[in-house]
Amino acid sequence: MVTGKEDLLQSLIEAFVMEKGTREFYARASEKAASYEAKSAFKKLSEWEEKHMDYILFLHSSIQGDTDMKSFEEFRRLIEAPVTESGIPVEDLEAKVRKHEFKNQMEALTLAMEIEGKACNLYRRMSEKAGDPNARIVFGEMMQQEFKHVDYLKRLRVDLIEAY
Repeated sequence: MVTGKEDLLQSLIEAFVMEKGTREFYARASEKAASYEAKSAFKKLSEWEEKHMDYILFLHSSIQGDTDMKSFEEFRRLIEAPVTESGIPVEDLEAKVRKHEFKNQMEALTLAMEIEGKACNLYRRMSEKAGDPNARIVFGEMMQQEFKHVDYLKRLRVDLIEAY
């Protein structure tokens, strides 16, 4: 688990693992959701997490001068991601998916908002604790990206309420 005291490269690796765990969870939740709207929301969130992974990969390769690109691509493929960016273990979230089929979009939005809200808080704390100024910048940027997810989910929720 990330403490915020890692150097920039280690911070990027830890953030990548959390983003990957979240992407994998959203992808599986999309497959298991009962409603089209819930499937779509989870799919879009999964795609955003993939973009976060790409951003982190870009930062890592830029710092390394692209010398470790192949090994980081291999890392991307092989690394296990047992925890999400919210700090919630993937296994715990998958248990919620098994328990609920997300028969409607509101159930899916509620869970996604919990994940993304906790991710905002985690990246905020990491940014505040980071000893490396570059790591503070990266975590601050990741926090801003998570805020965008929360805003998107809030808009979906409002749209859903207004539709009924």
